[in-house]
Amino acid sequence: MILINLLPHREAARKRRRDIFNGTLGASALVGGLLAGAIFLWYQSEISAQQRSNNILTAENARLDGQIKDIAGLETEIKALKARQQAVEDLQSDRNVPVHLLTEIVKQLPDGIFISKMNQIDQAVTINGTAQSNERVSELLRNLANNTPWFSKPELVEIVAGSLTLPTKEQKRVSNFVIKVSLVRASEAEKAAAPVAVASAPVAPASTPAKQ
Repeated sequence: MILINLLPHREAARKRRRDIFNGTLGASALVGGLLAGAIFLWYQSEISAQQRSNNILTAENARLDGQIKDIAGLETEIKALKARQQAVEDLQSDRNVPVHLLTEIVKQLPDGIFISKMNQIDQAVTINGTAQSNERVSELLRNLANNTPWFSKPELVEIVAGSLTLPTKEQKRVSNFVIKVSLVRASEAEKAAAPVAVASAPVAPASTPAKQ
């Protein structure tokens, strides 16, 4: 017996393939959606973790900034305390400065020079005097510059010719001068004088071995 299929088998096969394709497409879309959701959640988790780290770093930076400000304030206070301490030490050491000033002037004054006036403002000293010659004034400048730690930067302001009346009514030509010199702080002068004192100290002779 011969069987003849009168149903539209081609349409049925096409519909079946379409259903399989739609199902596969739907499954792919579902898997893709799940994968995209998982990736999104992972990124969100990483972003949240990074934000927490950033917040921690921001808080630590703010704390460190506060500590740095505190340290800067302490350093300022320490510098102010050191400055006040140095000022007190300078005042204490400068109590004997007038004595050193007069003593050193007498030591460094060459023969033939007479001091008529001396004025001190802070560390600047102005010396007015009379010398027998210009060479005497030059010698005084060299002495103040090289032979004492108590003075620095001697400067000849002016030197003019003058005359001096002697007891015998005789007129003698002299040189009137003005010198400015800086007075060194007592603490600095003592430090500068210490190596000189050590270098100039007498050396004890070496002992000779006793004869047998």
